[in-house]
Amino acid sequence: MGLPVLQLSEDLLRLQEAVFTVRPDLIIETDVAGGGSLLYLASLCRVLGAGRVFGIDIYIAPQVRSALTNSFLSPYITLIEGNSTSREVFERVTQLHEHGEKVMVLLDSDHSKAHVQAELEYAPLVTPDSYIIAEDGIMRDLCRVPGGAANWLFDNPAAAVRDSLAVHPEFRHHQPKPIAGFGATPVSYWTEGWLQRTHEF
Repeated sequence: MGLPVLQLSEDLLRLQEAVFTVRPDLIIETDVAGGGSLLYLASLCRVLGAGRVFGIDIYIAPQVRSALTNSFLSPYITLIEGNSTSREVFERVTQLHEHGEKVMVLLDSDHSKAHVQAELEYAPLVTPDSYIIAEDGIMRDLCRVPGGAANWLFDNPAAAVRDSLAVHPEFRHHQPKPIAGFGATPVSYWTEGWLQRTHEF
């Protein structure tokens, strides 16, 4: 639909299957970037006939805001500008969130361990059988490639997820199966990123 999506295609297909299975009433995504992933999620809500998407970013470019606002999918999208880890933004999200909604959360903004740990505070909003997904844990495996950084070996979303599991027993690692035809080994940027809520804390 004309806006970039900076994701691996198999991750998007796996996400599509998760959305179809969970059928969340609300999907919260941190990082709007070029806006394409919000449109993708909104299109899934439209196809399923239910759901909406919150897009949170510290800065939403005017051209991206305009494209999303003028899209035929705009009724499914709410934009929230601000730091995803700030108390103000979290309170805004909780105010707009309706009691009883099934919630899924995607974390894709600052990928430092500290920031992802702070964003994992959205975990209590996630409903049983749904997911909070910390994207781009693959950074750990790219620390020595051109353009990588040595600190990615330990400063990455996957490390934040491991620490979070130690204090959130109501979640478990649960990556959906690979899409049929893509082979037995998942190809993903979201290494160790899928956390499924199993029960209320």
